[in-house]
Amino acid sequence: MTDNATSTRPPAPSGAGVIGLGAMGGPIARHLATAGISTVVTDLDETAVAAATAHGATAAPDPAGVAAAAGVVIVVVATDAQLHDVLTGERGVFATARPGTVVLLSSSALPDTCRELAAAAPAGVDVLDAALTGGVRSAEAGRLTLLAGGDPDALDTARPVLAPWTAAVHLLGDVGAGQVGKTVNNLVHWAQISAVAQALELGRRLGGDVQKLRLAMQDSPTDSRTLREMDQMRFTWFEKDIANAEEMAAATGADLSMARTALAFMRSFDIDAALRLLAGEDPGLYRGV
Repeated sequence: MTDNATSTRPPAPSGAGVIGLGAMGGPIARHLATAGISTVVTDLDETAVAAATAHGATAAPDPAGVAAAAGVVIVVVATDAQLHDVLTGERGVFATARPGTVVLLSSSALPDTCRELAAAAPAGVDVLDAALTGGVRSAEAGRLTLLAGGDPDALDTARPVLAPWTAAVHLLGDVGAGQVGKTVNNLVHWAQISAVAQALELGRRLGGDVQKLRLAMQDSPTDSRTLREMDQMRFTWFEKDIANAEEMAAATGADLSMARTALAFMRSFDIDAALRLLAGEDPGLYRGV
């Protein structure tokens, strides 16, 4: 960790801020506040803000209000356009962020978006892309994995604010590298779900006991968190994840045929089908085939 007494970057103002209190941002704010860290939040959803303040957070009227009060600002919004608005808008983070502030872009976004926003930051303000993996259950448990890109000293400054809600933090390179890491992770995630489901469905149709097959696979090279926890997952965001991957891959010549196969499968597979399959019942796949 960098010693701020010898570092050229100014010390961060105290406290944390969370902008966007949805399925990921809400638990992050709760963990921060209950850990005793001064936490300021904002969201268009007044119910979400009330839930955060009930755990000790303080409400701000807008992103500028968050940045004025917090040294580490965590942004968890839905789209790249919202990221731009939250940071560069008239009442955005950049309007009030002080030197030493660290801004974490924890939305799912394109690397180029993260780089653009980092380049637009005021002097002395560091922007890191800090992609989240682990899903809603990990957010609720305070066990998210953070895949980061950006200045190592800025990340070190933010680490005390990360501890209450992360299980692991990986610095993967410059700004944008965290989103690349998340995309790689997500491609494997959706492909694993598709492969596990199709394989178990074949086993079921061949007369196999799905529950026994699943246990046997957990003692084989096929073991994975996906195999063990598929019945607890929420199959959301696969469309966005794969669309982002396709856009990022467009100029590279990389083959994403596996991702397209997973996309087609996931459009026909949901958690109800997964629960039926894992119980050894007909999941309703391939109707009419």
